[in-house]
Amino acid sequence: MLPKRWEIVGYDRPTAVELYRQGFNALVAVVLASRGIRSREEFERFYAQGDTLSEPMDLTDMPRAVERIRTAIRRGEKIAVFGDYDVDGMTACTLLAHELRALGAAVITYIPERLTEGYGLNIQALDALQEAGAKLVITVDCGVTAVEEADYALKIGLELIVTDHHQPGEELPRAVAVVDPKRDGEDNPCRDLAGVGVAYKLAAALLGPEEEPALRARCADLLALGTVADVMPVLGENRVLIREGLENMRREPRPGVKALLKAAGVGPERLGATAVGFTLAPRLNAAGRLGETRTAVRLLAAEDEAEAERLAERLCELNRQRQTIESEVLEEAMKQLPPEPDGPLVVAGRNWHQGVAGIVASKLSDLTRYPVVVICVKDGMGHGSCRASGDFSLVEALNEAGDLLENHGGHQMAAGLTIREENIPRLREKLRESYVRQGCARYSPSITVDFEVTHGAILAQENVEGLRLLAPYGSGNPLPLLLMRRARVDMATPLRGGKAIKLWLHWDGEGFEGILFGRNPLDREIREGELLDVLFTPNINEFRGRRSVQLIIKDLELSQDGE
Repeated sequence: MLPKRWEIVGYDRPTAVELYRQGFNALVAVVLASRGIRSREEFERFYAQGDTLSEPMDLTDMPRAVERIRTAIRRGEKIAVFGDYDVDGMTACTLLAHELRALGAAVITYIPERLTEGYGLNIQALDALQEAGAKLVITVDCGVTAVEEADYALKIGLELIVTDHHQPGEELPRAVAVVDPKRDGEDNPCRDLAGVGVAYKLAAALLGPEEEPALRARCADLLALGTVADVMPVLGENRVLIREGLENMRREPRPGVKALLKAAGVGPERLGATAVGFTLAPRLNAAGRLGETRTAVRLLAAEDEAEAERLAERLCELNRQRQTIESEVLEEAMKQLPPEPDGPLVVAGRNWHQGVAGIVASKLSDLTRYPVVVICVKDGMGHGSCRASGDFSLVEALNEAGDLLENHGGHQMAAGLTIREENIPRLREKLRESYVRQGCARYSPSITVDFEVTHGAILAQENVEGLRLLAPYGSGNPLPLLLMRRARVDMATPLRGGKAIKLWLHWDGEGFEGILFGRNPLDREIREGELLDVLFTPNINEFRGRRSVQLIIKDLELSQDGE
């Protein structure tokens, strides 16, 4: 793994002083100044400390969607809710189906199987829904680019309402309504909603403003799950929904979420956006990756606690299976890498599990800093997942290699393809040609650092505790990341069988406890007496009733002027 560049933002001192005068503690004031916040008014606007959401009926096509759904309910028509197989799609499908049933609708749900149907609306699914008696299909978290599928739905007598949050194409699908906040301009307050957020807006529009507070209360956990898992910006309305959802999960989650928290070992004290994104979401996603999407959906909709606990244990087992399969495929794939790669990489294996191809491609791309295609071959046909970073456009490259592919699709950073096994060697050549033609170089990622700490006093416990004011953290509002230069190592102790290292550091006349999870960037034992430059997030550690400041170390390197 190559080291990452550290880009230190820094802060304007007069701005930080003014924020301090306006009531923020010193550490919070400096973090806010580093992120361009200049006043309490900007802080309130950026961090959405209130609980007001925009009017759902203001979204384009929402009135038409509401009118058609109410007509369907009045006529007794069967409504199908069609979701996606990731956490956002699952939570959106669960939320909308529950609220429609509560309104008296006859509802069936459909989430395509990742391994056999792929993403989004498909002809096979539409035929199945038509045969099941559906008259109206509502998509959640997908559908805004399904132009051909929408035409087919009309052809077989299905009406379509699209709710999505992805970027629309040049042509919209022919549907009764297409509700997507990205249709409504850059200033739309809910532009960054996840698919579950858009489904919530539809439910709120159907129920009316008087019922919306109760709706938010019962859907809060689903909204937080889907929004965090889909890595949506933790800003604006998303902050309101995530904050309420995390509080709901701590106090009174639905049976399925409660069971998953228990099975994953996440207690109220650990429950934050990080736990949702890295502990709960992978367990739900594992079901989709291994062909058991319905297990996750049944868990989210479960009302019986015993059934919920059984389903949660199954998800944890699926996640363990996913980890094992992923490790095996990653190990085999790495054996195919050249000693010194110098361009896009294509690895392929017979009977590799397609459900982990995307994860393996991401890890290999992070490792090599080059675009990677992982192809799972079975019976002479390969299904591939592609990942890239930097300036390389996967879409452009795959279009140029289109004559070799059965089909392909995606965007600049992630894509999928189907290819005959005999065409794989030629695909490697075509991707390399595209890489050269696009003028790309090896991706050099960076870590954005808020500022360099110059005095230990700013890390006082009361200051670190004040950082809770900026939570929840996530995309668009990351955890504060600070730099401490020339910290002396007093002691280094391996933990968890070598999966973590506890460090006792001496800096600015004070001692600090730090912990480094995962890989040691020095690739060797950290020695006592060494001087390190340390990137860290300050945290409050609670142990046996004692609270203290702990540095969660994200990266480190030897100080440039020696030990």
